[in-house]
Amino acid sequence: MNQTSKLWTAQFTAIVLMAFLFFLCLQLLTAGFPAFITDVKNNPAQGGLMTTVFMAAAIATRPFVSSLMQKIDNKKLSLISLVFIAISVGLSFGQDSVGFLLLLRVFHGMGFGIITTIFSTMATNIIPTHRLGEGIGYYGLATSVGTSLGPMLALALLQVFTFNLLIILSIALTVSTLVLNLFVKAPKKAVPVKNTVQKVSFKEHAFDRKAFTPAILTAFFSITLGGVISFLRELGKEANIVASISLFFLVLTIMMILVRPVSGRMFDKYGHKVIIYPATIAGIIGLSLLAFTQNTLTLLIAAVFYGIAYGTVTPTLQALAVSSVPKEKQGTANAMYFSSMDLGMAIGSTGLGIVASYTSYHFLYGFSVVFLLGLLLAYTLIFVKGKPAVKYVESPREISGDIGI
Repeated sequence: MNQTSKLWTAQFTAIVLMAFLFFLCLQLLTAGFPAFITDVKNNPAQGGLMTTVFMAAAIATRPFVSSLMQKIDNKKLSLISLVFIAISVGLSFGQDSVGFLLLLRVFHGMGFGIITTIFSTMATNIIPTHRLGEGIGYYGLATSVGTSLGPMLALALLQVFTFNLLIILSIALTVSTLVLNLFVKAPKKAVPVKNTVQKVSFKEHAFDRKAFTPAILTAFFSITLGGVISFLRELGKEANIVASISLFFLVLTIMMILVRPVSGRMFDKYGHKVIIYPATIAGIIGLSLLAFTQNTLTLLIAAVFYGIAYGTVTPTLQALAVSSVPKEKQGTANAMYFSSMDLGMAIGSTGLGIVASYTSYHFLYGFSVVFLLGLLLAYTLIFVKGKPAVKYVESPREISGDIGI
């Protein structure tokens, strides 16, 4: 069990800052690579592949991370991964071969899958049990702000400088993350409750039934997020408000900053049922407004509602997944959560793009509402009307000291 009720310790602050720097670095390249390849090769499909292979590599790697974390010291594993990422990014300097850059993006995605799982597990290990929702909210805020600022910064720099500057900046951010990581104590490996010597199977390391449902619900939401991130600029062109699109992401970031600490405290105090319904309904309103938007005011109101949803639903589902498993399975729960997030984003970016190619970008966002309605339906059937196949706690306050989160 955590020894202190204090949340903002030096260790937690360092991990939150590391998460911000790493996600800022990540999103610089996520936006930069497709733009660079599209400009150089005049081929948007090849540019899109830079993101697709990256996400596929991360998803494929994460099932193995929990097993690695049980065998290798987490701090050592994170340092090795950061060096691996810095090298793979550095080798991109001055390159324009699509095949070689795709290979490097695979390596980068593998490192991303490892690092995100380790950092989130480091954070959840040191957050006091009764403040788990609040702590995950702040950690998620750092990743979300980095995610929002990265593309804006990348596209602004590419207007003036070459892609190589993004490579240099990304290496600098990765090295800064590595230096901070040197001052973070390695989390102690949890001792299993049962004193057995039998080997734990790969399936047990990679999968936990209690984390499965929150992970699937996360995928429902992140499908809509993939559409928002990938096609909002095209919606702006369709509605003749493309100059206002950057304001959408600015308002989105502001709403997340305002909402996440509050939603985290509500999760800790009242549980997830009080949060999921209003937050998801806010997302439905935001997407519906995007489906009809023809002016900047409607666009920004949509950003307010979708920002409330994004800043509340995703950290609540992560907190639900992590709070429902034993401490030694937190790495598994985090890996499943992030894999579902990436899978949903990939489905949203590809599937909704196909929908838009046959209809319109306005229709795309109206169609996206279906996934949030599906989230609400599944959540109601599992957590409200029916009895879950596995026992879930309503809030971290209900967790006994035996779990030791």
